[in-house]
Amino acid sequence: MRIVYLGTPEMAVPPLQALHAAGHEILLVVTRVDKKRGRGSALSPSPVKAAALELDIAVSHEPDDVLGAVADGAELGVVVAYGRLIKPHILDAIPMINAHFSLLPRWRGAAPVERALLAGDGLTGVDIMRLEEGLDTGGIYAETVVPIGATSTAAELRSELVDAACELLVKTLSDPLGVWIDSAATQIGDTVYAAKLTKEEFAIDWTQPVVHIHRLIRVGGAWTMFRGKRLKIHAADLVDGKLALVTVQPEGKGPMEFAAWRHGAQPTDDELFGEL
Repeated sequence: MRIVYLGTPEMAVPPLQALHAAGHEILLVVTRVDKKRGRGSALSPSPVKAAALELDIAVSHEPDDVLGAVADGAELGVVVAYGRLIKPHILDAIPMINAHFSLLPRWRGAAPVERALLAGDGLTGVDIMRLEEGLDTGGIYAETVVPIGATSTAAELRSELVDAACELLVKTLSDPLGVWIDSAATQIGDTVYAAKLTKEEFAIDWTQPVVHIHRLIRVGGAWTMFRGKRLKIHAADLVDGKLALVTVQPEGKGPMEFAAWRHGAQPTDDELFGEL
């Protein structure tokens, strides 16, 4: 097919590469504008833009350029973690599908992987859905179920979902567009929204059950206070119903084993995490 691809982060790179390798002609990639990285003033492209340029594919930061690609013969828009809503006049011009990382209608929205982990879901997956004006409300073309392991981190789960999305997209697009584009199945079930996590949600509440704290740590970015400074908790195990910290990162330092941190910090019996 002749495709327009819309995506931004690293997780949207493998699907782009998979579609290109499968022989589809990608006329245009649309992604976010370049951003400043680090202390310098140099601009850095999104991972998808960098991958597209390596594949010698035209790149735009303007969604309306999709209309120009349609005029050049684009048949389908493929969206993976683009990060912006597609405006109605573009949806009217070309059919679009989205690879969404949940089993819809559960976890519509921006953070389906993180919310599934925090909720303790045993299953998630990838849905190839028709894009429409509503937030992840379109019909489903194809679905793959992915189990969530008891110790899976968000990064590990995201990697599994990306692999599943690549396979599912290539399989879906292996048939001519006219065979399947009007056959999307209506979403069935209770709608649950996956709002983006706030900074406050990453602060560990030590009054919560240890299973909840363990899930938050597995999401990535969890932190607590110790002696007036922030201590990031990168990894922990659940052992006999208790939380055993594995990797931490003191403020201003790199990650280290918890045992090494404890040996250096020498916390006393009356010092508690979370206290200022």
